[in-house]
Amino acid sequence: MYLKSIEVYGFKSFANKIIFEFKHGITGIVGPNGSGKSNVADAVRWVLGEQSAKQLRGAKMEDVIFSGTENRKPLGFAYVAITLDNSDHSLDIEYEEVTVARRVYRSGESEYLINGSSCRLKDVQQLFFDTGIGKEGYSIIGQGQVDRILSGKPEERRELLDEAAGIVKYKKNKAATEKTLEQEREKLERVTDILSELEQQVKPLEQQSIVAKEYLQLKEQLKNLDSNAFLLEIDEMKQEQKQLEEKITVVTDQMNATNEGFHTTKNEYEQLETKLNEMNQSLDAIKNSISEAKVTREKKEGEVKVLNEQINTAKTTDAHIQNRLNQLNTSLEEISKEKHELQEKKAEINEKLDEMDSKTDSLEENLNQHNQRLKIIAKEIEAEKEAMMSQLNEDSNVKAKMERYEGLTEHINLRKVELNQRLLQLRSEEESNERKKTQEERMLQEIEEKEKKQNQKVYELKEQLAQNQEHQQINTTKLDTARQEVLRSKSKLETIKNMEERYEGYGNSIKKVMEQKKSNAGIIGVVADIIKVKKEYELAIETALGGSIQNIVTDNEQTAKAMISFLKEHKYGRATFLPLTSITNKNVFYNEKALKEEGVIGLASSLVETKEQFKPLTEYLLGRTVVVDHIDNGIKLSKKYQYSLRIVTIEGESFNPGGSMTGGAYKNTSNLLGRRREIKDLQESIQQLEQVVESSKQALIQLKNEKTQLNIMLEEENKKIQEIQLNKHTIVLELNQVKEKQTQLEANLAKLKGENNDLVKQMEEIETVKQDLVENRAKISENQEASQEKIAKLNETLEKENYNKGNQTLSEMKFAFQGLNQENDYLLANLKRIAKEEEKFIEEKEELLKQNQGAKNEILEIEKNITQMKEQIETLSNQIKEQTATLEAKLAEKEKVTSQHKEFLTKREELQQQLGKLDKENFRLQAQLEKTNQIIEQTSSYMWEEYQMT
Repeated sequence: MYLKSIEVYGFKSFANKIIFEFKHGITGIVGPNGSGKSNVADAVRWVLGEQSAKQLRGAKMEDVIFSGTENRKPLGFAYVAITLDNSDHSLDIEYEEVTVARRVYRSGESEYLINGSSCRLKDVQQLFFDTGIGKEGYSIIGQGQVDRILSGKPEERRELLDEAAGIVKYKKNKAATEKTLEQEREKLERVTDILSELEQQVKPLEQQSIVAKEYLQLKEQLKNLDSNAFLLEIDEMKQEQKQLEEKITVVTDQMNATNEGFHTTKNEYEQLETKLNEMNQSLDAIKNSISEAKVTREKKEGEVKVLNEQINTAKTTDAHIQNRLNQLNTSLEEISKEKHELQEKKAEINEKLDEMDSKTDSLEENLNQHNQRLKIIAKEIEAEKEAMMSQLNEDSNVKAKMERYEGLTEHINLRKVELNQRLLQLRSEEESNERKKTQEERMLQEIEEKEKKQNQKVYELKEQLAQNQEHQQINTTKLDTARQEVLRSKSKLETIKNMEERYEGYGNSIKKVMEQKKSNAGIIGVVADIIKVKKEYELAIETALGGSIQNIVTDNEQTAKAMISFLKEHKYGRATFLPLTSITNKNVFYNEKALKEEGVIGLASSLVETKEQFKPLTEYLLGRTVVVDHIDNGIKLSKKYQYSLRIVTIEGESFNPGGSMTGGAYKNTSNLLGRRREIKDLQESIQQLEQVVESSKQALIQLKNEKTQLNIMLEEENKKIQEIQLNKHTIVLELNQVKEKQTQLEANLAKLKGENNDLVKQMEEIETVKQDLVENRAKISENQEASQEKIAKLNETLEKENYNKGNQTLSEMKFAFQGLNQENDYLLANLKRIAKEEEKFIEEKEELLKQNQGAKNEILEIEKNITQMKEQIETLSNQIKEQTATLEAKLAEKEKVTSQHKEFLTKREELQQQLGKLDKENFRLQAQLEKTNQIIEQTSSYMWEEYQMT
């Protein structure tokens, strides 16, 4: 025998299920401190029956259950199982392999298992007796246990030696046997004590027997006296019944009178309420009119304030305009004075200019003739020099241009070679790019078609998922509704069953008798137990039965007699019994014609179902009661047969022989007849609902499985779409790159072609220009030689002339004249400035005069508006006073009507309270009368039964 495995789940630190398997040899469990090594030994000790939490390093047994961490919830139970190889049958059990398990819950419940079967702790301990295995055995050596064995008491070491010697089992059996013998000895002592006690009671019992016989004689006399008392009681009750009927008549008359007064008061109250509503509407209209007039008056007063403010503003503006006009008049006077001074100074300068002008005219005339000749020569020399310099410059420019055009020609030739090479390269790239573009567009078209198909698949899957979700919601709602209905129905069924088992709704005496049903087979049950009625007739039959519904059916008179004695002996009250052997239907229903009248459903006995043996009883109870559809037909039938029939309606009204009627709100909620039918209906309903629950569960499981499959398929299709979109994105990027490259290539080609054309044109232009430059250079050389000869001749002529005479005097005169002209110009500028300022001031003055006149007109208009508004405000104030007076008069009138309204309301409430009290009194008297009738009927029935039994 060796340990094969240990299974641990929820024990201490083992949150997850773990199985330790032990092969042949030595198995070691290693790990750092706190890793749970000792928990393995504790688990073995625990499963073998350790009851001390302290030995398991805990405060209470609940501590061995995994208590959770920050990231993991605690578990609700702990479970440990050890499996031993029993092929050598060291253990006294037939199995080759033995598994012992223990499970404990947080609630404190625990269980032991041997090979999966529940057992006791004692069975586990007995299994391992004399094997060395056990919570105290030497096979488990824990921390400090060796030291405890060596330093322990002799008694503790003796236990280990007994275990090793194999005598523990016999010691335990011996101790258990001795304990059992001791218990049996104590029981024998108690039996001896009881016998001696009973022997002492024999003589008192003999005396009690004599007393009992005397009791039976007295009981018979009491029975006769009870019968007489019952007769007197019935007379008293009939007298009370008559008094109640008289009281009911009085209360009914009072109710009718009060009701009439209430309706009259109610009508007057409603008329006053209508008048009050009309007055309230009129008052609201007046209040609204006053409010509107006040608002209009306040608005007008506000407008007057605004207009006054506008007048103040206009007056301020007028004052500002007057100040500005004064400033302008002052400025115009200053400008006029300055203008006069400047005009005088200008006249003096004009005189001086006229004198200097006459002097300079004669000097200029003489000098002009001499200078005219010199200027002509100098101009000719200067022109020839400029022409020669221009020709030299032009020759230099032509030479430079020719050199530059030679360089340009060489550069253009090189550029043309480069352009041709670049054009060939670009055309090759363009063809390659076009092929790639065509390929990418074809791939893009294919992948877009593929994406469209894939999107359609995803759309269909999403539609299926939406339908699945909708079906799940429908089935979930259906399941929840069905479960709630099942719970409600089960709760109701349990309640009704408990009521039926405890005979709720029955009298205390009936309950006590029915408690004896198990011990007394002669008790068949109450009347409600032996008949079945359709739901629509339950109320009618229960009304027809009245108090008889609680009568107890027995097999014979002896059983009824025994139960009556039982009730009297324990003083449980009274009950009516119906022995089947003594009940006969002598009262035959003779008015067969009544059953064919309008609205008659039939005799009450024909509307119930019962066993054959109970039919005489149902005929006895219900054979003379006619059931009709409603109260009107019941009244007709009762009148027609001169109030000789007992009639009930489906709604529970009853017509008694003699003409009395019973009816009203049916407050009996016990439903004694319908309980069994309701139990059956509820059981069938629960069965149907459970089928709905099961079908909804199956449908939900199927839908969830379908949803899982659809989600997997949708995930796969979405992955495919992502791959397609990734490929599409890559292709679109590559295609855009190709298109951009194509556009760039086309632009580069166009640019190169244009540049090449420009180079050809430049070459043609350069050749033309070069030819023109050669011709120009030859002409320039000829012109230079002619200009040099002409300049030499003009210089000789110029040297012979003297042109400095008289120039100095003329220059001085011109300088003075120029100074006077400048001063004259300054005076003219000032005069122009002054004229502009004067014109500006005059325009501003005219504008201000216009504004001033407008402001005065505006003030007059505003004052006129203010006068009108003040008149309107006065009118509104008078209107408000008139309406306020009208409002006060209306309010006084309303106060009077309100006072009358309150008086009528108080009166109506008093009448209503009085009517409620009368209604309650009427209901109380009706209930008391019905109860008196039932007691008289039950008492008469009981007396008849007693008479028959005697």
